[in-house]
Amino acid sequence: MMGPSPLVEFFKRGEVARDVRLMAARGVFAPRAHEQLSILVLLLDDAETEVRETAERTLARIPRPALSRFLARPDAPALLREFFAERGVQPADAAEAASGSDPLQPADEAASDAPLVDDGEEIEQAEDETSESITERLAKMGFSERLKAAVKGSREMRAILVRDPNKMIAAAVLSSPKLTEPEVESIARMANVSEDVLRSIASNRSWTKNYSVVVGLTKNPKTPLAMSMNLMQRLTDRDVGQLAVDRNVPEPLRVAARKRVHDSTSKR
Repeated sequence: MMGPSPLVEFFKRGEVARDVRLMAARGVFAPRAHEQLSILVLLLDDAETEVRETAERTLARIPRPALSRFLARPDAPALLREFFAERGVQPADAAEAASGSDPLQPADEAASDAPLVDDGEEIEQAEDETSESITERLAKMGFSERLKAAVKGSREMRAILVRDPNKMIAAAVLSSPKLTEPEVESIARMANVSEDVLRSIASNRSWTKNYSVVVGLTKNPKTPLAMSMNLMQRLTDRDVGQLAVDRNVPEPLRVAARKRVHDSTSKR
């Protein structure tokens, strides 16, 4: 299930610098497939001629079979289906969607969120590179380079960049096709990420199917209270009991947890 994309919202609001828009138009900045396509479509109306034309060429490079298979996904955005239908590209039928591959999308990624086109190189990390040296390396990068590292860098880079004060960098980490579920579990527990990061995780139904993510978000003092209260309803009695005595969470959440423990005990 695709969650709402804060990254796409940055482009919709026009809050993206020209060099980053051009990078996205070339496919170098390649987030998940649905975000990549949504951004490319938005860039077709960019104020800059070069950005518009580059986005058009990038869309034209996507093999039609790969695009049709993506559009056949049940969670493919309706707006993208309508856009490409006007261009003569229809969703693949079931048999076609399950077969074949192309250079830009291996067969085992046909139903994944891997980008459909990608001109960017991976951001490599040396085997002996320490956390300190990675932090220093990232600190020397400009905005565009950090944005690319958020999407195409290593796990260690993502763990640092998800805490970046620039909201777009942090959002790009959550859009990385390389992001794993254990990483999301870890981020959900981080008290030094922004509320926006935690909101994005909590609004992604695929991620919140993972109970560890739900626990991490509920116990995270940075998670907005309304979200924590809602997520608490999904916790086991054991975890609610721990929440009831956790002094790191907001008092209203602790009180609500104590009430649930009391109500549960009274019914026995």
